[in-house]
Amino acid sequence: MPDSTEFAGTERVTGVDRWLRRLRGAVAPRRHNARTIAALTGNPGCHRRAVLDAAGVDKPRLAEHIGFPARFGQSRFAITRGNAFEAQVKADGGAELLRLLRERLGRPIPYASFTDLDDDQPAATPEPATTTDTGPDESNEQRYERSQRLLDEAAREPASGDAVIFDHPLLRLQVAGQPVYLEPDLIAFRVDGRFHVVEIKSFPVIDGQADPSKVSAAAIQAAVYVLAMRQLLTDAGHDPEIVSHDVLLVCPRDFTNEPVAALVDVRKQLSTLRRQLTRMARVEELVAALPPDLTFDLAPGRDGQPTRSPAALTTALDVVEARYAPECLASCELAFYCRHEARGHTGALGRSVREELGGVEQVPTVLALASGELAPAQGQAEAAALLQTAARLRAEALS
Repeated sequence: MPDSTEFAGTERVTGVDRWLRRLRGAVAPRRHNARTIAALTGNPGCHRRAVLDAAGVDKPRLAEHIGFPARFGQSRFAITRGNAFEAQVKADGGAELLRLLRERLGRPIPYASFTDLDDDQPAATPEPATTTDTGPDESNEQRYERSQRLLDEAAREPASGDAVIFDHPLLRLQVAGQPVYLEPDLIAFRVDGRFHVVEIKSFPVIDGQADPSKVSAAAIQAAVYVLAMRQLLTDAGHDPEIVSHDVLLVCPRDFTNEPVAALVDVRKQLSTLRRQLTRMARVEELVAALPPDLTFDLAPGRDGQPTRSPAALTTALDVVEARYAPECLASCELAFYCRHEARGHTGALGRSVREELGGVEQVPTVLALASGELAPAQGQAEAAALLQTAARLRAEALS
């Protein structure tokens, strides 16, 4: 596999980049985000997802074209509502956010400056904040360097009673050996010298309670930002602990658009995220093992549909090893295809079953070992004993 590098404009192009572009084909890449990283680290042994995400393949479109469309995701209405709520929280230079910071962090913050790191139009100076902007043509690397410089300057400022709010900062995290650029909702610099990630979500808090599953997903995504932010400031020579593990989660109250905030401790999610990122195989190692002509090109024809046939794409998918688990149905667009592919395998029954029955991959083999109709092969003796015990207990219970 080639390991040379070249520069195109301000972006470094490596041999891995060229291979990933070939895998993606002649279409624009889909960017990684905190949600995809959270899902990827939830199943770090899945090489298929690691390769497709690294290449920027449009997995929803791929799943739909091969006949296994994803059955989750936000509606356009929900996305529009979420964008409107986020704009409301950030309006007037973050005045509403400043109120929430005062309430939740328990400090009388008199003033906050508002710095937009992705605004191509100079904004009028609002009260109680000022606004900074950046040019529209910056590359990811340039935006990252600018974010690092401004956040580094803010971290070196003497402590005061004011706060600095950063909108659209660009962070970077290494995922499977590849840099992934991330853009959190907001980062607020606190008066005691600490940064807090602000996560804005449109799901409601009703009578002081929110959907636990949605809060959990938001906490995992926020942990991705905290980890990336700590890495940015560590590279700038700061203690990573100046980025707080307490994330400010902002949601609408009840059935109104009134913002309400809560502090969410993401230390547990950070620990899990670090461990899973460490376990993930490096992308260049995965790509090096693939055929050189492999591609998931979804380039459309005149009718707007991909020119490659579903059969060709499923053949390409089968080349890359997947690690399906039932949990994938809630987080991966290709889960229904992978479930179909895994039918009859113990892995389709869940990770715990797959781990307990190590060395036994087929469900018919499991049933034959449990009934004693099949003698265990090498490495299957322990699993066979477990299955026969379970079969005996089941028979006793039924009788």
